Amino acid sequence: MFSLSEENYLKAIFHLENTYREGVSTNALAEEMETKASSVTDMIKKLSEKKLLNYKKYQGVKLSKSGREAAISVIRKHRLWEVFLVEKLNFNWDEVHDVAEQLEHIRSEKLISELDKFLGFPKRDPHGDPIPDAEGNFSVSNKMLLSDVKKGDSGICVGVRDSSAPFLQFLDKNSIALGKELKVLEKESFDKSMLVKINDKELRISHLISGNLYVKTS
Repeated sequence: MFSLSEENYLKAIFHLENTYREGVSTNALAEEMETKASSVTDMIKKLSEKKLLNYKKYQGVKLSKSGREAAISVIRKHRLWEVFLVEKLNFNWDEVHDVAEQLEHIRSEKLISELDKFLGFPKRDPHGDPIPDAEGNFSVSNKMLLSDVKKGDSGICVGVRDSSAPFLQFLDKNSIALGKELKVLEKESFDKSMLVKINDKELRISHLISGNLYVKTS
């Protein structure tokens, strides 16, 4: 049994491991959790004592097998609740993250199992992120950032890197959604902004925007 705070740390380390493959530093984790490095150090010690982390001096921490399983369990619950909120309660995709953050800590495995079944065993959440199955397996898809798509090429929007409400609201305002085709018409070498075509509309977007959109190219 883990505390809410412990689960949040495990989930944060899981996500940061995609960037820091050799190990997640105390400073990186403190920035992610928006807290002091001393608080992170205390939590790392606590999680290490529970055999949830492996620590290497000068490299940082990595999840142990049991730590990874615990993190994936929280992520599974979070993403299933996001699907439920959007599909069954008519929430917008920019409204669900904070609510799912609260619901992800519910303990009942039977509830989550029945929720998964009720939703038809969804593979992806409203933001395009894969939902782990009951065994912790993720479905894998070939995707790339829109910022890496070459001029003249197209891609189908399959996910977002940033799921914050302001970013998702920007996408809604400009009719960018999962399943929409984006064609790169121009790429500026100076600031890496690009002109894209969405349906019959042309839109100039910054590198910050294109660097937070995942697309699947043919």
